[in-house]
Amino acid sequence: MKAVAIIPARMGSSRFPGKPLAPILGRSMIEHIYRRVERCGEVDEVYVATCDREIADAVEAFGGRAIMTADTHERASDRVADAAQYVDADVIVMVQGDEPMTTPEMVSAALMPFKDGDVSCVNLIARIDDEAELRDKNAVKVTKDATGRALLFTREPIPGAWKQLGIISFTRDALAEFAALEPAALEIAESIDMLRFLEHGRDIYLVETDTRSHAVDTPEDLAAVEKLMLRDPLAASYA
Repeated sequence: MKAVAIIPARMGSSRFPGKPLAPILGRSMIEHIYRRVERCGEVDEVYVATCDREIADAVEAFGGRAIMTADTHERASDRVADAAQYVDADVIVMVQGDEPMTTPEMVSAALMPFKDGDVSCVNLIARIDDEAELRDKNAVKVTKDATGRALLFTREPIPGAWKQLGIISFTRDALAEFAALEPAALEIAESIDMLRFLEHGRDIYLVETDTRSHAVDTPEDLAAVEKLMLRDPLAASYA
């Protein structure tokens, strides 16, 4: 099984413009994510998918690989599907471009079900720590059935929910199918990619991890993550 990681990134974030190139400990956020993902032994290649030449230039400057995509994509998964046309892979793992504390182990966990099971899409999830996280509209929540498949994704606080993390894996065919499906009503209302699959009756398998990442949605998040990364041994490994 050949697995390729694709990191979607764009400059036009409404809450934090230019976020992928924001500096953390002397490196851009996108470089931190790239360096951490490429340390995953199950990943054969890593790319950044972007519609912004500024990001592509920054990635190539630190020795990474970038793929230019259309600038019309509303969803990260659609951007990754666009980029996936240009890579050779059996499985594509999308690692969000605002998760600078992603670990290789998290990426491995999102790929593991493809080795033994008949799955087409996997989402990494974690337990919700506190009430504030449950009520945070930036945090996507998910409920699951007894077999480990997703029932509902939402930004609302709901009982029994888990937190969706920024790592989603697809078979090549499933990713192409996702991009070909029409955006669904709940997907648009909640601004959550995976609701498109659920509303079209597709299965999404959920994998739990105890490792926590810290998404950067605001400049305040960036400052908090930089403090955490000062004590992070993985960050020190590529300093």
